[in-house]
Amino acid sequence: MVGITAFGGYIPRLRLSRKAIVDANSWQNGALKAYAKAERSICNWDEDSLTMAVEAARDCLSDQDRSKIAAVYFASTTFPFDDRQNSGIAAEALNLGADINTLDISASQRAGTSGLIAALKTAAAGGGQVLYLAGEKRRTKAASQQELLYGDGAVALLLGDKDGVAKFIGSHSAATDFVDHYRGHGAEFDYAWEERWIRDEGYNKIVPPVIAALLEKLKLKPADITHFCMPVTLRGVAAATAKKLGIAESAVRENLDGQCGDTGTAHALVMLVHALQDAKPGDKILVASFGQGCDAMLFEATPALAKLGPRVGIKGSLARRRPETNYNKYLSFNDLVTTDKGMRAETDKQTALTTLYRKKGMLTGLLGGRCSKCGTVQFPKSNICVNPNCNAMHTQEDHPFADMPGRVNSYTADQLTYSPDPPAHYGMVQFAEGGRMMVDFTDVDVGKVEVGMQMRMVFRIKEYDAQRGFTKYFWKAAPAAASSKET
Repeated sequence: MVGITAFGGYIPRLRLSRKAIVDANSWQNGALKAYAKAERSICNWDEDSLTMAVEAARDCLSDQDRSKIAAVYFASTTFPFDDRQNSGIAAEALNLGADINTLDISASQRAGTSGLIAALKTAAAGGGQVLYLAGEKRRTKAASQQELLYGDGAVALLLGDKDGVAKFIGSHSAATDFVDHYRGHGAEFDYAWEERWIRDEGYNKIVPPVIAALLEKLKLKPADITHFCMPVTLRGVAAATAKKLGIAESAVRENLDGQCGDTGTAHALVMLVHALQDAKPGDKILVASFGQGCDAMLFEATPALAKLGPRVGIKGSLARRRPETNYNKYLSFNDLVTTDKGMRAETDKQTALTTLYRKKGMLTGLLGGRCSKCGTVQFPKSNICVNPNCNAMHTQEDHPFADMPGRVNSYTADQLTYSPDPPAHYGMVQFAEGGRMMVDFTDVDVGKVEVGMQMRMVFRIKEYDAQRGFTKYFWKAAPAAASSKET
């Protein structure tokens, strides 16, 4: 058999009130008031689909042996790079080594489940574990329905050739070029068609036959389904589909659109992870995904699920929310409005690609050094041990700092340095195992940073070179309390 060995999830902590969006835009489109309740997740200015996927992967791998991972697959329609392998950056950030297969999967909202089916086949072949990632950060036109309904998030699944915590029972797919929305080459935003057409000719006619075919193939009855995960923001569609097929109403999972929004290619798997955090051994989880056709997948929770170590997952991510009512901040973070950033922002942000490659372990993987003679840990790695009682030469071995906890030694909240979210917080972080570094802070609240505060390292955008279209990544320190384990 083949199945899910471990899972993780990540929803950004910022939650934009839909009312704030409606209050700003209903003067020109009164119909938006119908969506004024609840909230949607939004990325901080230094987050994107890649950084979220890395964070979900760290949650997934928190108690797993990374040396067994043979491949990384990454699904998204909002990759930061069109021509640079995004899954390769994720593998580098996770320090998975060079002897690994990487693959990007895109071009459909069904990419998350279609890629997962392919990844499960790879894992079943016995070539090693596959780390499967899906993440999405979609830009939308201001005052659009999509702006209210979309959300940002990511998920990670570790797949192996054993049953794991959820064994894969089977899948069935259908490819149909039904265009509910699209984004052409070079376009900034999605273009969506009329809702009733999408509901009546799309979901209602394409999805049920695929699920019925899967159940027939597996010789299962609709009543056997414990959890039904079908991401759709059109009200009542998932429940109507379940009723048409004979699936119990109690099995229909909450869509989570009111808590985080529709996370695109990731959302079917976001719902899957959310279901796994509630599931009991023997529960059967049906996942259906729509986008130029339909994928239907069935998993069964195993007794190993109860033994899986604690992780944040989707439930923990949803719980660590911070409300955001500043709609203008959201517009600025997503470059939806042109703002005067001031003279201090007018610097050339070109990345020296030679240096990036030569220092990739330090810059992307946050690798420091440990002296093989005295055991002193330091960042950055150097040819000479920093321990004054040692000073041995050429004894430094790679030592990962990304998962090492630390504390704030000193900090500054700088109102003069340019930051997309002023003030710019940065300071000295002392790591528990030794070593210290001056680093930017992120996800901190103004006035609530203190000396001695526990911090953890997170993979984030350092800066964006708009002139050349290059995103530079590095690691920042974030409050450790914002990432407590859930289940």
